[in-house]
Amino acid sequence: MRILVLGGTAFLGRAVSRAALARGHEVVCAARGSAPVADGAGLVVVDRDDPDGLAPLRGQRWDAVVDVSRQPGQVRRAVAELTADHWVLVSSANVYARFDHLEQDEHGPLLDPLADDVMPDMSRYGEAKVACEQAVATTASWTAVRAGLICGPGDDSGRLGYYPWRLAHPTGADVLVPPDLDHPVAVVDVDDLADWLVTCAQEQVHGALNATGPTHRLGDLLDLAREVAGSDAALRPVPAEVLADAGVEAWAGTPSLPLWVDDPEWRFFSTLDSSRARAAGLVTRPLRQTLARALAHEQTRTTPRTCGLTDEQERDLRRRLDQHQEDARA
Repeated sequence: MRILVLGGTAFLGRAVSRAALARGHEVVCAARGSAPVADGAGLVVVDRDDPDGLAPLRGQRWDAVVDVSRQPGQVRRAVAELTADHWVLVSSANVYARFDHLEQDEHGPLLDPLADDVMPDMSRYGEAKVACEQAVATTASWTAVRAGLICGPGDDSGRLGYYPWRLAHPTGADVLVPPDLDHPVAVVDVDDLADWLVTCAQEQVHGALNATGPTHRLGDLLDLAREVAGSDAALRPVPAEVLADAGVEAWAGTPSLPLWVDDPEWRFFSTLDSSRARAAGLVTRPLRQTLARALAHEQTRTTPRTCGLTDEQERDLRRRLDQHQEDARA
């Protein structure tokens, strides 16, 4: 197959390129060229923000196009200007309007699509992805993959990798974790998702499908992270009111305790019914392996982590927690 990856130089796009090349496909990446493509892939330099940016690709035919864009205008122009037998769009669970029940399937209500070509900020990410889905759905053959939380090597968000890294580098006898250890959480390894995206291209899997790994209790995930890190540190949950007083957020950001959502309406955000994807060939590795791969990435990263607690932030939060517990006993 001749596969065009619109992107291909960052996290998931590069993983898709590697997976396709491993199966013997010809891969061409269309990107700004600010980062290298996978070994063996071709590169066509394009600027998708330019209305005429896809000109170098016109007149060619592709067996499949894989698009990771979140900007509706970019996807609309690609669908209008490029010729392909099948389209694979990397969409997101953010397209859903509600997250108030466990593992919703593809029939859940969606947000309204973004009418504009460019989303003004990340608060409109879900609406933008709905619009991107609508654009590829105008083609004769398409897959929209509503991915969950993508983790593993190259994930600079650190949302999964923070916990095994922190457990490997504790600031005390314990590691501070969210208050709700029963919180449901699911992730998908970047290479498992990438491999299945290539399957979608090969098999021309049709329609919108959820794609993430099995649902786990946060407490079980943290126990696995502790084992992967080889850590003796205890897990110490911090009450929500102590986190709020300290300005520590849920899910992401700095400072934060990731993977936990404190809004009941978003409690099941990361969980998805991915049974259709599994029936269509999605295979996900054990969570322990993804945690180990995430830890290896965290140990060698050179960019700032965008979630979790710094050493000093964790020490400060521990002092607050000690005082809170002392006051409660008084």
